[in-house]
Amino acid sequence: MRKLLRTNDYEVTMQIKNDNFIAPPREGQRNWLLNKLVAELGYDLAALDMIAKRFVPGGVAAVAISDRTQGELSDDDIMEDWQIPLMRAMAEEVAGAHGDVLEIGFGRGIASDFIQEIGVRSHTVVEVNDSVVERFHDWCQKYPQQDVRLLHGLWQDKVADFAQYDGIFYHTYPLNEEEYLDQALASATYAETFFPVASAHLRPGGVFSYMTNEIDSLSRAHQRLLLKHFSAFGVRIVPLKLAPDVRDTWYIDQMVVVRAVK
Repeated sequence: MRKLLRTNDYEVTMQIKNDNFIAPPREGQRNWLLNKLVAELGYDLAALDMIAKRFVPGGVAAVAISDRTQGELSDDDIMEDWQIPLMRAMAEEVAGAHGDVLEIGFGRGIASDFIQEIGVRSHTVVEVNDSVVERFHDWCQKYPQQDVRLLHGLWQDKVADFAQYDGIFYHTYPLNEEEYLDQALASATYAETFFPVASAHLRPGGVFSYMTNEIDSLSRAHQRLLLKHFSAFGVRIVPLKLAPDVRDTWYIDQMVVVRAVK
């Protein structure tokens, strides 16, 4: 079976070689599924064409990732300022119940400040980098009366110490090039490997949020991953202000923030 999508700008051909591939009971049902796929591809291409016009050039041609597990990191190495609106939006999602919150990745402490400003019963932070942990201890002095806890190490090594939470905030980054290639480029979202952990450690009705790296919606693969581990999700678009020479790998003036509910 062959399907063709042609416009003035592009032509896409899909050839199904295996008669048993996507084979519901009736041929009309198969046509419906494949026509739906081709139509959605056309919608996506048109959307990407519009989105591409809003990209900024960026200040780097390629990303070089060294081992960040224990390296000394500058503020911009940890997180550039354009991400701050995302940190606020994600904090609002996970801290809205004012309960127990788990935060994966302390970074510059910006999201932690937002979580504390909203107000939570307890706030547990997981951080592996020693120099960032020093920042955490300095930061704690601003909140001497609050229940703030540290799990020092990789989150993968601290899962056994996790409790049950009302909100989980996940914002970390690939620690080396291998992780970048395997978990960032080859996944629907970098947070994918943490989905089952978040689901297991959220109370019913608890909320999970993370950096999506999605522009104006979620891909079908991303949505299916969420619904595999969570009962529901919602999204909102957060506007961003990017410099033309932004150093990060994000080049457009918005990102989708997710509220995934256990």
